[in-house]
Amino acid sequence: MRYTQVLLVLILVLFVSAQSVSGQKKRLQKADAAFEAGEYFDAIDLYKDAYAAIQNKPLKTEVVYKIAECYRLTNAPEKAELWYKKAVGRDYPDPIVVLYYAETMKKNDKYDEAITEFKRYKELVPDDPRGNEGITSCEISLTWIGNSVGYEVVDMKYVNSRNRDFSPAYARDDYKVLYFTSSRDDAAGNKTHGATGQNFADIFITKMDRKGKWSVPVPLNSEINTEFEEGTPSLSSDYNTLYFTRCEVSKRKKLGCQILSAKRTMDGWDRPEPLNVLPDSLVAAHPAISYDDLTLLFVSNMAGGHGGKDIWMVTRNDRSSDWGNPVNMGPDINTDGNELFPYLHMDGAIYFSSDRHMGMGGLDIFKATKQSGGRWIIENMRYPINSSADDFGIVFENESERGYFSSTRKGRVNDDIFAFSLPPLKFNIEGIVIDRQTEVVIPKAKVKLIGSDGITLENETANNGTFKFMLKPNTDYIFLASKPGYLNTKGRETTKGQPKSKDFRITLELAAIDKPIELPNIFYDFAKWDLRPESMVALDRLVEVLNDNPNITIELGSHTDIRDTEEFNLQLSQRRAQSVIDYLISKEIAADRLTAKGYGESQPKVLDVKTAKLYLFLKEGDVLNERFINSLSTQEEQEIAHQLNRRTEMTVLRTDYVPVEER
Repeated sequence: MRYTQVLLVLILVLFVSAQSVSGQKKRLQKADAAFEAGEYFDAIDLYKDAYAAIQNKPLKTEVVYKIAECYRLTNAPEKAELWYKKAVGRDYPDPIVVLYYAETMKKNDKYDEAITEFKRYKELVPDDPRGNEGITSCEISLTWIGNSVGYEVVDMKYVNSRNRDFSPAYARDDYKVLYFTSSRDDAAGNKTHGATGQNFADIFITKMDRKGKWSVPVPLNSEINTEFEEGTPSLSSDYNTLYFTRCEVSKRKKLGCQILSAKRTMDGWDRPEPLNVLPDSLVAAHPAISYDDLTLLFVSNMAGGHGGKDIWMVTRNDRSSDWGNPVNMGPDINTDGNELFPYLHMDGAIYFSSDRHMGMGGLDIFKATKQSGGRWIIENMRYPINSSADDFGIVFENESERGYFSSTRKGRVNDDIFAFSLPPLKFNIEGIVIDRQTEVVIPKAKVKLIGSDGITLENETANNGTFKFMLKPNTDYIFLASKPGYLNTKGRETTKGQPKSKDFRITLELAAIDKPIELPNIFYDFAKWDLRPESMVALDRLVEVLNDNPNITIELGSHTDIRDTEEFNLQLSQRRAQSVIDYLISKEIAADRLTAKGYGESQPKVLDVKTAKLYLFLKEGDVLNERFINSLSTQEEQEIAHQLNRRTEMTVLRTDYVPVEER
């Protein structure tokens, strides 16, 4: 009897255990089916339910990884990061978990932590470029955040809802009517999307009133919105044809997406017709129509792409023709990742989002510009258009740097719409004119601005020597300063390539003509008079000065230090002065404007205030003769004094020279 009881208990335990294993297996099968069908939101709860009952450690670890994947694919990076961390901690065998862990950290704006994990992945899989690329993208992102490209980004609070709002499109030529995709409560259909846990999305409309306020969004008519998913609108240039995506969804079964078009009627839109650019079983989504209505871009994962979802193109000869065969946009634009949400700008540029091109995290918005050889140059739109989150679905107000885009930035769970604009660039320059030798400000000096756009303006320095001008974007400028008793001088500045407004500063130095002017950086080898290559740069500046002051003649004086004999130094200095004159003549400076004079060691340098500031052991007015140099306390100080004596100076002889062509 006792044996029979034990046997019955054992059978009961085995039966319950078998039932438990069977139930566990069914839960996993149900979760896996939801995952394979793309019902990631539903799969999360199914996997969590199965997880609690699983005893097998490797299987439990696999479920942890699948939950992390579901959160990643439903765009919940904070929760994805938590579950990837658990999977890494449980030694999930595939190193891809480390890569995804790093990418979710990056998407959560944790660039420094992400770099650590990307480095770890690089060690685990050294042949995969994604490790290095992840490190570089994090470092670049930190740089971009610190150097914004100047756009202003504003949350469209009055348009956005608690649910997904994305992919805006202009629906009128005054840009005061906006279509966008939303899964808010007013969307049609009473079912929730298994991939998002929200309503199926519809296309909504909002209008701006005379005060600039947007109206409460309402859905388009029932011809456009159905119980299924509609979105990503794109309108023709006359706003009378609407292109959009419709995706029919079946429980635990993936269905294709279609692109449809509808014509505007008096009451809204007529019944849409499929474009049939692809068979019904394939995904065709995110339409973008060109300004001439003859080119349509769309997204598909059809065969023949580069991996993931690619951007494809179809064209037609005229508005009444059928669309041609799809053409992949090629490897410049498409990658082995996902390229989505294209937009065709009227200037021919293509804007799109990608999770594979070098970006800041998640989807980034890129600009593709076609070159003459047919290649595309890809440019990241950078911060603040892009962020560590998903950024996509951009639209421009034609040629203006203004429009809207979608983003999950600032910790948002769902997509929202943001307005962006590039404020007009403002550039100003404030300068000061000073005496080159004394550094004293020069009032009432004339300053002329010459722009590469042909604009010429004149100003006069104030009592404190300052002047101001407003500058234009993308322009090169020359500033000419002049005053009687001084040589004319000039400076340069440019606003080309400046992404932000900026106030420039410039100092123009005028050299008085009543005293010798030292020419810096004129070098010779020891005891030689041949000009060294680095001297040519300084002499080219002298050529410029002579051209800016065509009515002067000059003496070019060369001075040596006190070492060697007076006779040798005199000959050496004369030859050095002549070598400068010969160079100037080779640069087409008239010979009758130039005189060479060697002074040897006969005129030791007298320290001016500017030079004296450079050395603690010297002061203004010191004469660097032999007695003074010998009185210096160190050999280093004496050598500096000798160097200062070795100099080339320009002295203005006349200011009434008439060039040959004017005689």
